[in-house]
Amino acid sequence: MDGISSVLQRIAAIEKRFAPNSAGESNFDDYLRTANNQLSSGGKATAVQSASSASAWKNVPAASLEGMIYAAATKYGVDPKLATAVATVESGLTADAVSPAGAVGVMQLMPDTAKALGVRNLSDPRENIDGGVHYLKDLLSMFQGDARKALAAYNAGPQAVKNYGGIPPYRETQDYVSKVLSLYNQ
Repeated sequence: MDGISSVLQRIAAIEKRFAPNSAGESNFDDYLRTANNQLSSGGKATAVQSASSASAWKNVPAASLEGMIYAAATKYGVDPKLATAVATVESGLTADAVSPAGAVGVMQLMPDTAKALGVRNLSDPRENIDGGVHYLKDLLSMFQGDARKALAAYNAGPQAVKNYGGIPPYRETQDYVSKVLSLYNQ
């Protein structure tokens, strides 16, 4: 449970840090711009580096990834806590994660799904996270806001959820939904 508490504390800190200002604008883009300027001028690598190769993203701090998740969740109207729980269960917030099935990145997108979402570079955490949160939003809409069905669809595919009228009887999918909801509800 200590790990869950730590994730929830980070989420709260990020929400506070990147909450919209009185004009309704997020300061996340300014944060990334400043951090990238620091990096390009030889500053300490504390934020996202500008690069296109997967290896350049290998050591992206979890806090930067969480900030990207928060920004994408805000953009798509998804609860940032739910999006972060999905990313945590999917990849452990690891930018260069690749599953045995071929899912890639923080949000563990399959190449065909990513392509359908307009993600051009799966190994770019910003694109990967944006695509994954966009997909989560689409699934939530598809299943009328039913988070359990949307999460099952994220793991097993929407057709499996439709075929079974809910969470498919796959142990992996059932465990996945439980893990994500456990993190989300903490």
